This record gives sequence, C-alpha cells and structure tokens, in this order.
Amino acid sequence: MKYIKQAWFILSLLILLFSSVTIAKENPTTLLVWGDSLSAAYGIPVEKGWVSLFQQKYKNIKVINGSISGETTQGGLTRLPNALALHKPNIVLIELGANDGLRGLSIKAMRGNLTVMIEAIQKTGAKVILAGMKIPPNYGMKYTEQFSNTYVDLAKTYKTSLIPFFLAGIADKFELVQADGLHPTAEAQVIILEHVDAVMDAFLVK
Repeated sequence: MKYIKQAWFILSLLILLFSSVTIAKENPTTLLVWGDSLSAAYGIPVEKGWVSLFQQKYKNIKVINGSISGETTQGGLTRLPNALALHKPNIVLIELGANDGLRGLSIKAMRGNLTVMIEAIQKTGAKVILAGMKIPPNYGMKYTEQFSNTYVDLAKTYKTSLIPFFLAGIADKFELVQADGLHPTAEAQVIILEHVDAVMDAFLVK
C-alpha cells in the first residue's frame, strides 16, 4: 500500500509537470514591438532587422512587430488599444518619438501620448520597455534636451525599463547609417539587439 501511494504521488507530479509545460507552450510570453522605421527594418531586408534577429534568438517568445515607418507617438497611441486587445502582450517595447522630434512637433504632446500609452499598457498588467531617443540640436538646445529627458522622466515616473538611447554606438558612426543619414544599416541591427537584450534579461528566460 505504501509503494502504491508513492507511485501515485510520483505520477501526480509528472502529470502536473507535463500540464505546466503544455500550458507554457500554449501561452508563450508575447512581446509587442511598437515602433517606427527603426524597428520596421526600413531600407534593409526584414529578416536582417533587429526584431527578426530577436525572434531568432528568443525562440520561446512570440514576437509581434507592430512598427510602421513614419509613425509618430500620436499614430502609435491611436492604434494601440486594438493591438493590446488582439495580441494581449506580456511586454510592450515602445520605440516612438523620433519622428515627432524630426518634425519639430510639440514635446508636451509627445510626452502626453507616451504617457497614455504607458498607462494603457500597464493597466493590462503588461510590462513596458521604453526606448529612449535623441535628436540633433537642429531645433535648439532646449528642445533637444527636453526631448531626450522625456524618456528618462517617464521611465522614472512609471518605473518602466529604459533603453537610454536606442541608437547608441550607431548614430555617430557614418558606416553604420544608411545613405539617408537617419536609418541604421543591416550591420547596425546587432548593436540595437544588444541594447534590447540589456533590458530584456531582467524579466525574460532565454
């Protein structure tokens, strides 16, 4: 009788373990990348973009790339509710704002759009990664500083993960930027992936 009880106990553990693995496979961690051309592999083959490289590396994570070239924070905010309802992501990487800056749009409006997006994402229980951006001082030092500080301030306020500068180690290297002077080359995508990896390690299992 003792051995029968032990056998049933072991069998129950195995069934529980198998069920857990099955559930994990059916409900994998989902990452939603919410960006612009920097995450949409503009000017290079899609499979060489950092998002594709991420998916190749993290095969146990479902990656949804909702990035659109030319997207602004306003456009991202407008599209976000449907994406959250459809994909139900566990993590959302917001990589928006560069086009707001290049167009000289209101930083107050940009901050407001990012704020609403972060709050909407966190309301679902998902984690937020904010990709910080910087722009050249074309619009004056005040605008440039306020632009980059927006990401730092929001990350602190909402306790999100932060990539300080999405294009660090790229923007100042001529050979890693396409002929338009704005978009990273295929070779630069590995560097972007490293930036993303640095914050992903905090809550992802490889």
